[in-house]
Amino acid sequence: MEFFKQRTNFRFMPLRSRWYAISAVLLVASLALIGIRGLNLGIDFTGGVVLELSFPQAADLDKVRGALAAAGHEDATVQSFGTANEVLVRLLPKEGEDTAAVGQDVLESLKSYEPGVQLRRTEVVGAQIGKELGEQGALAALFAFLMILAYVAIRFQWKLAIGSIVAALHDPILVLGFFAATQMPFDLATLAAILAVVGYSLNDTVVVFDRIRERFVMTRKGTPVEIIDLAINDTLSRTLMTSVTTLIAVFSLLLFAGDTLAGFATALAIGVFVGTYSSIFVASSIALDLKLSARDLMPAQREKGAVDDMP
Repeated sequence: MEFFKQRTNFRFMPLRSRWYAISAVLLVASLALIGIRGLNLGIDFTGGVVLELSFPQAADLDKVRGALAAAGHEDATVQSFGTANEVLVRLLPKEGEDTAAVGQDVLESLKSYEPGVQLRRTEVVGAQIGKELGEQGALAALFAFLMILAYVAIRFQWKLAIGSIVAALHDPILVLGFFAATQMPFDLATLAAILAVVGYSLNDTVVVFDRIRERFVMTRKGTPVEIIDLAINDTLSRTLMTSVTTLIAVFSLLLFAGDTLAGFATALAIGVFVGTYSSIFVASSIALDLKLSARDLMPAQREKGAVDDMP
């Protein structure tokens, strides 16, 4: 199955300076947002109590916040969950507080505003457990990236390896920048999606780079710019087909899986877009600007009479 019925001949590499500028702006903005606003860490990392409440009619979030503030929960985060009748309340842990009794206390305070409110679910995570989960998540991300560095160092010639490493860093930073900008909750599921994005991006880059290597060996005429464009066009149909089918599954999660997997699905959706883009306009462009040539990709030739060639 192919995305395009006819062979494409798009010119990607002559436009790389524009895409470098776009990537630079997005990276700087993402890093600035992460540094200034930070991530809205979920209960998995901060600890605390999450309550799922059901109202008999559409809930007024401002009144819910007011009722909680009057009960001493000024730091409560209140948001719609699924429908307008369902509300998610997140409370950060307080020293010496009995987290098991928080749910009942919140329910009683909200009954003064709406007697028919019901508590559907209570989730409690200790502050120490949240801290440990955050540390383990960071270690998992670091270990995954170190394994990727080892893989590309063995798999590719160094000019290609640098391009793939930069692309593998580029994509998760943009996804994290989006979460910092929107302040969507960042939990363990979202962290798993970030790691999946790195894997997806690397896989897409490997496919493109394998074709670039083949094209440099097969094509005797043509500049490096022309050869890399030919290789990208060779894989473009496969790349877009993979991206579209992946996005169909991801958008299905986003639309029908509810708010529980919203962060996971959102991170994957953004990651598929930027991963496809970076394999073309970041990884391949960097390899070209490092003066990649056919000689770099040719196997080393041993001289006649070398010891290994003797019987």
